[in-house]
Amino acid sequence: MSGQEDRGPVTQMPWTGLRALTPARIALGRAGTSLPTAPHLAFQMAHAQARKAVQLELQAEALADGLGALGLQVMQLHSAAPDRPSYLQRPDLGRRLDAASRAVLPAAGECELALVIGDGLSATAIHENALPFLRVLLPALAGWRIGPVAVVRQARVAIGDEIGAGLGAGNVVVLIGERPGLSSPDSMGLYLTHAPRPGLTDEARNCISNVRPQGLSHAEAAHKLVFLLTEARRRGLSGVALKDEAEALATPARRNFLLED
Repeated sequence: MSGQEDRGPVTQMPWTGLRALTPARIALGRAGTSLPTAPHLAFQMAHAQARKAVQLELQAEALADGLGALGLQVMQLHSAAPDRPSYLQRPDLGRRLDAASRAVLPAAGECELALVIGDGLSATAIHENALPFLRVLLPALAGWRIGPVAVVRQARVAIGDEIGAGLGAGNVVVLIGERPGLSSPDSMGLYLTHAPRPGLTDEARNCISNVRPQGLSHAEAAHKLVFLLTEARRRGLSGVALKDEAEALATPARRNFLLED
C-alpha cells in the first residue's frame, strides 16, 4: 500500500517519527477503519484524567501548610459557589466570595501584592505546581510587601479582584488551575491585575498560561511574572496596555523540526 507500512493488523503511518516531537495525537495508525487498541485506551485514560482534574476537590489544608512552611500568612476563603456542581453550573458564583469570606478581608490591611490560589478547573494543577512555582518566585520578589495568601475553594479568576481590593493590594496575582486538555490535566495559569477591584474584565489582566514541567517551566513563568509585576508597579497599569517584553531565560534551545534540514 503506497505511503503506508503494514505490520500485522495495524497499518502504520509514514510520519510516525514526528510523534517524538509533539504530545499531539498524530500518526497513530489504524486497524481497519478504527484506531489501534493502545492509542484508543490512551485516549480514554487522558479523558478520564481530565474529568478527574475538573471534579477533584482542592486540598486546601495541605496547601496552607505548605505555604506556611514558606513563611507566608494564609487565609482560607470560599467563593459563593457552595459545592463543585454549583461551581461548574454557575460560573458567576465562582467570581465572588461568600459572606463569611468577605467579612475576613477588611481587617487584613494593605499590601503591594496579593497572591490568590484557586482551584479553578483543575485542582490537580494547583496541587502539582503552586508550591514549586512559589519556591522559585518568592526570592525574586524580595522587597515587595506581600499580603496574606488567599487559598480559595471553588474559585474563578475574577475572584482575585474582590480579594485584592479587600486587602488594599496594588496588584493581585491569581494562581489557578486551567481547563484540562487531553494532554495537559495539570496546567496552571497566572493572572496579574493592577489596582484590582470588582467589575474589571479580562482586558485588565495579563495571563501567563500552561505553567507546568511539560509546558512553561516554573523558572520561565516566574521570570515573566516578575517582569510584568515590575512594569505594572512602575507604569500603573496591566492588561492589554502592558506587553510581556521579558527577555528569554538562558535555557537549552528546543528543537523545532520545521526549521531543521
